Amino acid sequence: MTVLALASPVTLLVPGLLCAVTVALAATFLSEHYGIPVMLMALLLGMALNFLSEPGSRCLPGIEFASKKLLRFGVALLGLGITVQQVMASGPEVLAIAVSGVAVTIGSGLLLARLLGLPLQMGILAGGAVGICGASAALAISSVLPRREGTERATVFTVIGVTALSTVAMILYPILTERLGLGDVATGVFFGATIHDVAQVVGAGYSVSQEAGDTAVFVKLLRVALLIPIVTGLSLVMGTGRGGEGGALPIPFFVLGFAALVVLGSAGLVPEEVKVALLSFSRWCLVVAIAALGTKTSLGRLAAVGGRPILLICTLTLLLALYALGLIGLLF
Repeated sequence: MTVLALASPVTLLVPGLLCAVTVALAATFLSEHYGIPVMLMALLLGMALNFLSEPGSRCLPGIEFASKKLLRFGVALLGLGITVQQVMASGPEVLAIAVSGVAVTIGSGLLLARLLGLPLQMGILAGGAVGICGASAALAISSVLPRREGTERATVFTVIGVTALSTVAMILYPILTERLGLGDVATGVFFGATIHDVAQVVGAGYSVSQEAGDTAVFVKLLRVALLIPIVTGLSLVMGTGRGGEGGALPIPFFVLGFAALVVLGSAGLVPEEVKVALLSFSRWCLVVAIAALGTKTSLGRLAAVGGRPILLICTLTLLLALYALGLIGLLF
């Protein structure tokens, strides 16, 4: 009886998890064969299966689990991608560009959201996604925001927007830096400080040179590390704690996990093969989570978001690019 009681909740999750994993596999296949960003593909395929998340559906418990719990687990594993030694060795110029760029973008997101008559949550989501690390940041920030009507719709819209703009930036930014005559290091700093998603940073950086790619990935990981203070701060301000579900702990568990893995990686306690495997698994968790989030999104309701959020995300992307170029011109 005890075994059955323990197995029952797990069994309830299976249909929804299988659906999310299937969508993620299909998105990965399409991404690998046709070059479409996997996050965007997972969202769109998931949205086509919106009926799976209707109230009363057998898939709903597993979809909810994947879009929340699995998401936070995947974000926590990202902590293995950066070490304290890397941060300390980066130099004040790179740190200044990365940290101030995030601060300026989030602050501008709040201000622009107010000017455009958008909810505060939209400004936080857009500013965090553009300033930190695209879809991953949007998902992490969303998980500590209070659950209000329209939050998930705003999250999906933000993920779609930043993923699309990341792809555009991956194509256009190398052309821009070549025209401006930036060196490989300055080019890598610009890519890492401005392109939203890690995959597109990799694509843009290594399309220029090995040095530009290595620099771009490192600067990008510096921005990813800023998830710790940003999400912790939002959790404290919003009073959500426990990853957005309320409770006594003021800092979400997944943020603590992220920080702990940064420390473990910095101390050399995680073998390189294990680190690579876990970072790969982290990305897979995020793809499954975003597929689940897509199934919870109605195309009709998403269309109701309107043009102002598009203007918000595009403006923040342009602002970050101009700000980074200005600092690079001064410091490099």
